Amino acid sequence: MSRGDEVSWRSRGNEVTGKVKKKITERTRAAGRTVDASEEEPQYEVESDASGRSAVHKPDALRKKGRSG
Repeated sequence: MSRGDEVSWRSRGNEVTGKVKKKITERTRAAGRTVDASEEEPQYEVESDASGRSAVHKPDALRKKGRSG
């Protein structure tokens, strides 16, 4: 996944869509919390289309939205 990719994830039982803002590969603060990421286990900061809020998720929590037709 890379910046600008459209993705979806689950949040509080709902499907949320948004875009990847950046790939995080080191321990840092993002989206209001400490993110324990590394090159081997990156995480992604995403921005919700609906609320504009940022969140951080591991790759297995995100689904890249396919483009059809």
